[in-house]
Amino acid sequence: MARLAFLLATICVLLALSVASADIVEHTFHVKNLTVQRLCQNRVITAVNGSLPGPTIRVNEGDTLVVHLRNESPYNMTIHWHGIFQMLSGWADGPEQTTQCPVRPGHSYTYRFNITGQEGTLWWHSHVQWHRATVYGALMIRPRAGRTYPFPKPYREVPILLGEWWNANVVDVENEGLATGAAPNISDAYTINGRPGDLYPCSSDKTFKLEVIQGKTYLLRIINAALNNQLFFKIANHNMKVVAVDAAYTNPYVTDVVLVGPGQTVDVLLTADQSPSLYYMAAHPYFTVPNVPFANTTTTGIISYKGATASTPIMPVLPAFNDTDTAHKFSTNLTGLVSGPFWLPPPLEADYKMFVTFGLGLVLCEPNATCLGPNGLKFAASMNNESFVFPTKLSMLEAFFSNVDGIYTTDFPSQPPLVFDYVNASNSFNPNLIITNKSTKVTKVKFNSTVEIVLQNTAFISIENHPIHLHGFNFYVLAQGFGNYDSVNDPKKFNLVNPQERNTIGVPVGGWAVIRFRANNPGVWLMHCHLDVHMPWGLATAFVVENGPTPSTTLPPPPADLPKC
Repeated sequence: MARLAFLLATICVLLALSVASADIVEHTFHVKNLTVQRLCQNRVITAVNGSLPGPTIRVNEGDTLVVHLRNESPYNMTIHWHGIFQMLSGWADGPEQTTQCPVRPGHSYTYRFNITGQEGTLWWHSHVQWHRATVYGALMIRPRAGRTYPFPKPYREVPILLGEWWNANVVDVENEGLATGAAPNISDAYTINGRPGDLYPCSSDKTFKLEVIQGKTYLLRIINAALNNQLFFKIANHNMKVVAVDAAYTNPYVTDVVLVGPGQTVDVLLTADQSPSLYYMAAHPYFTVPNVPFANTTTTGIISYKGATASTPIMPVLPAFNDTDTAHKFSTNLTGLVSGPFWLPPPLEADYKMFVTFGLGLVLCEPNATCLGPNGLKFAASMNNESFVFPTKLSMLEAFFSNVDGIYTTDFPSQPPLVFDYVNASNSFNPNLIITNKSTKVTKVKFNSTVEIVLQNTAFISIENHPIHLHGFNFYVLAQGFGNYDSVNDPKKFNLVNPQERNTIGVPVGGWAVIRFRANNPGVWLMHCHLDVHMPWGLATAFVVENGPTPSTTLPPPPADLPKC
């Protein structure tokens, strides 16, 4: 009896310490127009608190984050907290028309949610049109008081945000592409922490520079905030040790190059172990679509050793733009850290199994309109031949909560309508395959069920790598490969011991990936391509996770200030 009393007392003390170590972290985001100079031009952009990137949010695991969004811009706005689980706080997830209606110009909304069970690097960004080109920032989650990193504490932690820049209003660029049905204009530069770097015109005095001390180790929190490109990242003469991806710890992996797709994050330890000098950090795209224009330029920052006397930085040799071998090696060599503080083994079986094909397709041009896509049609991306249309009258989460019909249907196909040679380039313009349907179809699953998805690239229009992001959950990456998924032999390759966890995966070019997740959070959760050129064309769907059996597993009512459509 005394032993039981001691155990209960110990648990109470630990719970009290856990609560005591949690804080409320509060920010106000003023979203408004900002004039900045890039590439020899003055441009008006939409930005948060007068900066590009926006403010870095620093929290400890267990904290509550409160962000007051004041929309002083001329555009609709929402903020998505990319990778945050939003356990029972799906109202704060942010994607327009999925979990909320947009915050109109001149209006406000307060996001409030707990950050539990996650440590590492995530980020926040606008989830309306192409605003995330300039409305974005880092979200750094440190261990709560009394806990440490599963690696030696670094001397300093530095966010490295990779972005994309247009010498134009990005909303106009997107709208022009949507109106004509053609691909929108490519970007004019890439950026590191909002700065193009000195390989671009009028940029040498604005290059990001990080001063380091020889012998010290730095935690670089690398975020790909670019809209439409995966990026290779490298530092001249230095190796990096990957220790986390998408705020999930990994087994340490030493590499001289990092691949980071749009929406992904990679945490690396950089030890300043070279002779004092100047070294470029550089990033350029990984791009595999033949005969299609892309922004084949390079952004740079500078690692400057304290006391260095050199005047010219050393440049790294980046992989070729289409180096799929290097990209695949990096992506498949990452494994989960089973000794990490929040590690749970992957489910060994799945309750729902889905096979989802995706890629570009075409839809008919509107009457009396001129479309500039192939064969006079309009581009339309799709999953299982369904091109997603976001509702306008009500958000899907409000429809779920209030049981409103007519906003979405729950008949998203779990299999493609036709079985064919998915990655055969001869099918690229097969009229029997690439014409797609417009719909708002989702998948409904039971609370706490396990979902397995085979993500299969297709060769429609072109063969490329697609970064697929799932809101509300981390998923286990069980396997990846090229060609068509083999349901007999490829499951033998599943890593069910220590697979990497992610919220965004770059499905290999002309290939497939298998992911699995526990649907333990009721609400409506978007799954979409994180190439902003593709999501407005419909490369998306959603999961409706039913409420659990108890009040503590049931979605609470919406906040009083939730915006209305």
